[in-house]
Amino acid sequence: MAAIKVPPLGESIVEATVSRWLKQEGDTIAPGDTLVELETDKITVEVPAMMGGVLTKRTHAEGDIVKVDEVLAEIDESGAAAGAKPQAATPAAAPASASATPVATAASPAPDSVKQPSTAPASAPPSPPAPPPAGVRASPAAERVAAERGVDLSTVQGTGRGGVVSKPDVIEASTRTSQESSQPAPAAQVPKPATQAPSAPRPTPASNDTRETREKMTTRRKRIAEHLLESQHATAHLTTFNEIDMTAVIAVRERLKERIEKEHGVKLSFMPFFVKAACLALKAYPTVNAQIDGDAIIYKHYVNMGIAVASDAGLVVPNIKDADRKGMLDVSRDIGSLAKRARDGKLSMDDLTGGTFTITNGGVFGSLVSTPIINFPQVGILGLHKTQDRPVAVNGKVEIRPMMYIALSYDHRIIDGQQAVLFLVRVKELMEDPASMLID
Repeated sequence: MAAIKVPPLGESIVEATVSRWLKQEGDTIAPGDTLVELETDKITVEVPAMMGGVLTKRTHAEGDIVKVDEVLAEIDESGAAAGAKPQAATPAAAPASASATPVATAASPAPDSVKQPSTAPASAPPSPPAPPPAGVRASPAAERVAAERGVDLSTVQGTGRGGVVSKPDVIEASTRTSQESSQPAPAAQVPKPATQAPSAPRPTPASNDTRETREKMTTRRKRIAEHLLESQHATAHLTTFNEIDMTAVIAVRERLKERIEKEHGVKLSFMPFFVKAACLALKAYPTVNAQIDGDAIIYKHYVNMGIAVASDAGLVVPNIKDADRKGMLDVSRDIGSLAKRARDGKLSMDDLTGGTFTITNGGVFGSLVSTPIINFPQVGILGLHKTQDRPVAVNGKVEIRPMMYIALSYDHRIIDGQQAVLFLVRVKELMEDPASMLID
């Protein structure tokens, strides 16, 4: 019997959450098959089988917290031949109970959909829905619960970030459907309380059980919370502000973006300009790129620029290695690659470690002003905000200009107010005269 253990998870990470089992007890396993996905505060880790055999035991359920080297499952290496029999019988039995859906039967079933063989075709629930239809985004937990309860994800309104269907959304939809099915209602209509006007939206469930749901925090969400609290408690947190006239950089981008995309396949955004400006400002004020280690200050003579990215799983901060040595096109490519891998959950541990300074852009969501929290143990973070037309004084006249507030949160233990203000002034000067970034 071979044990499958939690692998090393990366720098300073000692535990993870069992996110999703991809294999069931009794399944025949081939070497290299992914058995389970583990979620840490930074990345999702796939745990493969290093040997073939039959999965005889899963020692942890989805949602459990596991530590490095803890046993996740056991595989009987001598049971490969015998283990193939139950799986071979499954397709033969499936057509008898679901002959109306041969295509769905032939496809690989969701993990939980094979737990109970169909023993009573007449009373069996409808076939669980396939993975989300095109255009529907759902979390793995939502897909699993939808399969268990026979909920069509295309009918569920997502409340997660970007409209993603979450597990509570599916539970609420399932509960509401059960309540509605127990009351007489016209076909193809949503039942409405007697006191509700005909044109009113769907009713608010009367039961407290359906108005609130309780879900355990994921390991990632807990670690993000702990990390932010640690930053607040361990640093002398202070924020200073300035504003940038974006007229010049907007003009440069508009003039170059089409050609750059055509010739280099890179979409030019404003972020590479800010990365370049921040790198030059960090060179002028190196303390903002430093780190405290006990009673010593470590000065970093390189910039690994962290870019905060909002994903469905939570906030992550991958970093561009040696951003100060890269041109704007290379920075643009790196930003695009990191953002895509973050959204797809494909970031590596190297992507998420070693950062020296961070930029976060709340402006993409409409934020006008904010005070970002330092990405500890770094000592500074630059916050960008929405560009908005405002009246400003230019050469003694009032003009309407596209203006952006920027914020620097910094650790006052080693960064004085003067350095923080001058750092922001330098970023402002570079962004308002983009050509000056060419002179290093």
